[in-house]
Amino acid sequence: MVSKILKGFILGLIANLIGTYLYITFVTSYEFEEALIDGYREGFLGKLIVLGAVFNLILFFFFLTGKVGKFQKPIQHYEARGVLMATIIAGIAGFLLNFIV
Repeated sequence: MVSKILKGFILGLIANLIGTYLYITFVTSYEFEEALIDGYREGFLGKLIVLGAVFNLILFFFFLTGKVGKFQKPIQHYEARGVLMATIIAGIAGFLLNFIV
């Protein structure tokens, strides 16, 4: 059970990183490293992290649905909990970076 939650948590963090990378690459004119450095310096790094967490929504519902096209899979509640925990951590990090730091 704990390993399944940890799997979902790690996949949630990876999905957050991919979502942040895709947002920076396709929406902004920054390079990835430049956006992270400037985001920290100018105070919008928390917003980038939270925008990347939107990508976790896809992963969360992937674990909760029993059907993907014609492919039938078991519902994975514990992995979905891990993704939810990663999303909450990303939200807290975004809050701290925007308002505290």
